[in-house]
Amino acid sequence: MNCEVCQLKELELEHFEISEVLRCILHTILFHRALGLVRPKDIDLELFEITYVQCGDVELEKKIDEKIGQFIDRVEKHPSKKNQICLSFYEMKNKQATWFSNKVERLYWEQWFINLNVVQHSKAHSGKSHHSKFVVDPGESALDERSHRRAALEASLHEVLFQIIKFVNRKKDHIPPIPNLEGVSFPYEITVSSSSDSAFGMDMFKRMLQTGHPTMLS
Repeated sequence: MNCEVCQLKELELEHFEISEVLRCILHTILFHRALGLVRPKDIDLELFEITYVQCGDVELEKKIDEKIGQFIDRVEKHPSKKNQICLSFYEMKNKQATWFSNKVERLYWEQWFINLNVVQHSKAHSGKSHHSKFVVDPGESALDERSHRRAALEASLHEVLFQIIKFVNRKKDHIPPIPNLEGVSFPYEITVSSSSDSAFGMDMFKRMLQTGHPTMLS
């Protein structure tokens, strides 16, 4: 089975921007791969001039927020590493029965890698620190720097959203038949890792063996 893989453009951002950025990207992907049983809900970002659409499903929102929490925990434990989230879609297939069991396996048909580089600012340069949305009299140069960086991140996030839309419009042949399952989405999982983790690489290698070598798209 063919598994399409999309590596999204890496985003450089700060700790307080993680939640909004990840929520925007994950919900956008899931909305575009929804099964049609959705009540679209427009969401305006607080930090950027961007509006995206959610599926309007409480359980999906809860799962996404839970995974974002795991991602933030990992960033705090490994601040020097670049971190990523992988959103995978799969279908369940009955594996050939053995003497002992009738196994069901996951066949992955699409994977999205969200790559984030969370910048850590030195406490020595507290005048230019952006850990908080509110900076008390940071000075003109710090304000200019912050404004420039925020504009650059907003432009990059726009690029990522267009990358998602371009991918979902071009890549459709690999999508499996709609499953007889309740819910707004195909079966999916969200995994969190540092991009350099060997365990994560081995996990990907095992999935390739199960699903066939993925087609890489950027």
